[in-house]
Amino acid sequence: MLYSPLAVQQAARALAAGGVIAHPTESVWGLACDPNNLQAVRRLLQLKNRPLEKGLILVSGEEDSFSELLGTLSDEQRRQMRDTWPGPVTWLVPHLNRVPYWVCGAHSSVALRCTDHPFTAALTRAFGGAIVSTSANPAGCQPARHKYQVLRYFGDALNFVGGGATGGRSAPSEIRDLISGRLMRPGG
Repeated sequence: MLYSPLAVQQAARALAAGGVIAHPTESVWGLACDPNNLQAVRRLLQLKNRPLEKGLILVSGEEDSFSELLGTLSDEQRRQMRDTWPGPVTWLVPHLNRVPYWVCGAHSSVALRCTDHPFTAALTRAFGGAIVSTSANPAGCQPARHKYQVLRYFGDALNFVGGGATGGRSAPSEIRDLISGRLMRPGG
């Protein structure tokens, strides 16, 4: 085990209380919050200086967390996703108004990733579902690859920072559009 179960519980409690946390992901540190808590999402966006219109990624260690969004997909589309999950591939999937506007932004799709990072997967299980997770950096700055960088960017503005190390991948997750098949961001 590469993380502390106590840290998982502390992070999950912070999320449930409406906090914004920093946690390791497959390649960089992420900022996370409860996707159903508008105030938490607004705070996360303010910390990043990120506009709401850009949308956010939902991350979970369990594909079942996305069942409502995946239920309308074809068997082939679900197979495409499962071939890359769990892992560092984020898929843009039509949300059909099933996610809050503060998660999807100005888009008709929502970004979903089933993570293989041990801490983040355990965190989503302890929290009870998907979380918002976006790179831990203010807009225009490099994503944090180490905890000290997160602390340099955000100081004590976060409710929890921890969970071990990143998964060691060289680039943020690949982003693919499930409907068009387009590669939106290459991965590492």
